[in-house]
Amino acid sequence: MKTLLIKNASHILTMDDKENELTNSSIFCRSGVIEWVGDYKNLKEKADHTIDAKDLIVIPGLVNTHHHLFQNLTRVYPQAQDKPLFGWLTTLYPIWQKLIPSDIYISSLIGMAEMVLTGCTTTSDHQYLFPNGSKLEDQIEAAKLVGCRFHAARGFMSVGESQGGLPPDSLVEDEESIIKDCQRVIETFNDEKQFSMLKVVLAPCSPFSVSQNLMKITAEMAREYSVSLHTHLAENDEDIEYSKCHFDMRPGEYAESLNWLGDDVWHAHCVKLNDNESDLFAKTRTGIAHCPTSNMRLASGIAPVREWIDKGVKVGLGVDGSSSNDSGHLLNESRQALLLQRLKYGADKFNGREALRLATKGGAKVLNRNDIGEISVGKAADFAIYDLKQIDFSGTSSDPIAALVFCGPVKTKFTICNGNIISENGHMKKFDLNLSLEKHSSASNRLINN
Repeated sequence: MKTLLIKNASHILTMDDKENELTNSSIFCRSGVIEWVGDYKNLKEKADHTIDAKDLIVIPGLVNTHHHLFQNLTRVYPQAQDKPLFGWLTTLYPIWQKLIPSDIYISSLIGMAEMVLTGCTTTSDHQYLFPNGSKLEDQIEAAKLVGCRFHAARGFMSVGESQGGLPPDSLVEDEESIIKDCQRVIETFNDEKQFSMLKVVLAPCSPFSVSQNLMKITAEMAREYSVSLHTHLAENDEDIEYSKCHFDMRPGEYAESLNWLGDDVWHAHCVKLNDNESDLFAKTRTGIAHCPTSNMRLASGIAPVREWIDKGVKVGLGVDGSSSNDSGHLLNESRQALLLQRLKYGADKFNGREALRLATKGGAKVLNRNDIGEISVGKAADFAIYDLKQIDFSGTSSDPIAALVFCGPVKTKFTICNGNIISENGHMKKFDLNLSLEKHSSASNRLINN
């Protein structure tokens, strides 16, 4: 059984229930699980691998609850730069319909690596386009190589323009085929065990691209297989108007009518939920993936995260697609969340540690996991470790933990998942990042220029 020791860390942010913060402490792990936390002098075990963590700060591995990895192939596309959600989507759909399986793979590999290098050890991805023979396993293979935990959300669209939906008909799938493939990927890939490295999620794209009947069938299937559900909801004013016009309900009411609320469900964005809908989410333990940069980029609005948390809603962070964020830095999302909530509610209404909690334990709860998101005995050996000697931390000795959010954003010295070092000093451990970046650039250029 492989063992790992993180020795004499200058600071450890545990994110445990008591909110303990440790100094000059150590962490001993065995077979990917934290076995002991304390003073190194009291450790009686010897480790196969030791990291000297003097001048390092250790936090739980970050948890990303919403992404569209394929979109990093079309970052900063000029014609979509200055459009809100619906116009942004309709501009990019014609490019995305040219995606091929190798594009899904390389965009997933680069997107996950980008997050890993900044401290993310668990990510969900909402892959809702499968053109030209693409499959969910194109992403899954990339996640295995990167070495992070992966919640692979099998998304789909079934209502195209000819039926009143937003996407072109060329990008929607037949509903019977969707149902069959959802069953296939769950039965083939989903690992429901504790410390799972791979979970499958059922994830219709949005209320404006999937039929009511398929939304209901998906919920039934997810409960039958005990997997989670995910979609977009109440992202902006256009989203609200579409829901009222087509369903004669607000988005939260629509979700309730479809049985799309509960501890096994999380929705992305939810910027425009009203008080009654927020109360409903709190009551049903429905999660929200807050994506602050994307919401600003598309001018969707400022989500009422302070109110959600105070009501007891489960809230995590998402970087969202790299064409609506243009970055995959989850620690930066934590910072943006902090700044936006202060802008909305006041400088004393949201603090740095709350922002970090969203990125760690908050995300774990949204993904319905109790084995990640904190540093304590019995939890997964997933860590983001930052070097306090970086220029970004200079002058922060009074509170280096808060500096993770207020300063930077920084990259990790080590990112560790399941007890394995998956990145070190800006390098991925299991593959040549520079070679992969060349392939990614070629794929992007082909999509944009052909």
